[in-house]
Amino acid sequence: MTLRRPAALRRPPRLMRTGVITGVRRFMVETTTRPEPKPGQVRIRLEGCGVCGSNVPVWEGRPWFKYPFEPGMPGHEGWGVVDAIGDGVTTVRPGQRVAAVTYRAFADYDIADESAVVPLPKNMGHAPFPGEPLACAMNVFRRSDIARGQSVAIVGIGFLGALLTRLATHAGAHVIAISRRPFALQVARGMGAEVTLSLDDPDRLLDTVRGLTNGRGCDRVVEAVGLQEPLDLAGELTRERGRLVIAGYHQDGPRRINMQLWNWRGLDVINAHERDPAIYRRGLVDAIAAVHNGIIDPTPLYTHKYPLEQTGAALEAASRRPDGFLKALVLT
Repeated sequence: MTLRRPAALRRPPRLMRTGVITGVRRFMVETTTRPEPKPGQVRIRLEGCGVCGSNVPVWEGRPWFKYPFEPGMPGHEGWGVVDAIGDGVTTVRPGQRVAAVTYRAFADYDIADESAVVPLPKNMGHAPFPGEPLACAMNVFRRSDIARGQSVAIVGIGFLGALLTRLATHAGAHVIAISRRPFALQVARGMGAEVTLSLDDPDRLLDTVRGLTNGRGCDRVVEAVGLQEPLDLAGELTRERGRLVIAGYHQDGPRRINMQLWNWRGLDVINAHERDPAIYRRGLVDAIAAVHNGIIDPTPLYTHKYPLEQTGAALEAASRRPDGFLKALVLT
């Protein structure tokens, strides 16, 4: 006699779409099994995921990367609705809209530890909320120690630089925004920058900043580009005993620094990148509060939106940064 399993136990596994970077500038969507949350984990039905600048080298290719990447990677800026919870989860419930730090978010679903998930206020409606980069901005701002009356230079006005411009001006600082792109400088003015300068002529730029600061340089300088030349410029802009904050993502090789200059001026140099999950969560909580209270409004900074099937186009836009580009979102 053949025993048959009950119909409820014979149901096929639930499936989902997952994006896969299969090679340099190559992307496809495949169907995979929907993951199940383990104890202490949360499953999120993703509404979308932001494209981070750190995703770009994965798309462009580097000698140390191996392809294909795991499905959903390297998407880590996801948000959505809690779909299921594992045993022991108490801080969120199914049906809640949340932001989270996950790592396979170019997909329909992803799993996160409970500690990496923060509920979103109901009055945010269905607005996109890529939590990780917003949390990053809050954490960089905290490490920068920016206060009222200070002169602050933001070198690089992308998504992060624009948010830092707004946070610094809200704190009462006098912000000088620096970028190569006229569109980005226009955004910085909208975020409250008092002065906007082009990065195309560093020598002239240095003379201008010295004139604006009575020859002293800036109290705080945030480098948010991730390239050698802007890093060099950021050091030159920082006054004696000022604070130089490294927020750019320097991932394409070693950097040279002018230690003679940094040493002579007695600079405080801060690497503002965080790796502690508890600090990520703190930044995420702070970001939600800042948006909820109207301190920052990131919505105008989401300049390019793509469906999951066009994640490759989103990554290409982040790589090429066409006119008018600040931030790409992949929506599911």
